[in-house]
Amino acid sequence: MLIVANVAMTSLAQIVLKAGMSAPEVTRALAGGLRLPTMVTVFLHPWVIIGLALYGGAAVVWLLVLSRVDVSLAYPFVGLGFVVTMVLAWALLGESVSPARIGGTLLIAAGVVLLARS
Repeated sequence: MLIVANVAMTSLAQIVLKAGMSAPEVTRALAGGLRLPTMVTVFLHPWVIIGLALYGGAAVVWLLVLSRVDVSLAYPFVGLGFVVTMVLAWALLGESVSPARIGGTLLIAAGVVLLARS
């Protein structure tokens, strides 16, 4: 369950960070270059803060996973994040998902299943 929680948190973090970095005020700030005011705008945007907090929480969960499971077994499950992130990006952000992306992502998922059964 901890591995699944980690995958969910990191995938959700990606979506929230994308929403923050796509916000009009952030894109306007980034158009001006990477200056200190730009970085302040980016790092103080609520979605960016939430996304980074999700990553921090996921790191804590991952430490718990590593304390209980062999890393050679646990780490391949991180690949499930590709599937979860792709689905969330399609469902929540309206991103297009091509057959090639779906096929590649399913190949990754199949590899995770094979590793989990070993």
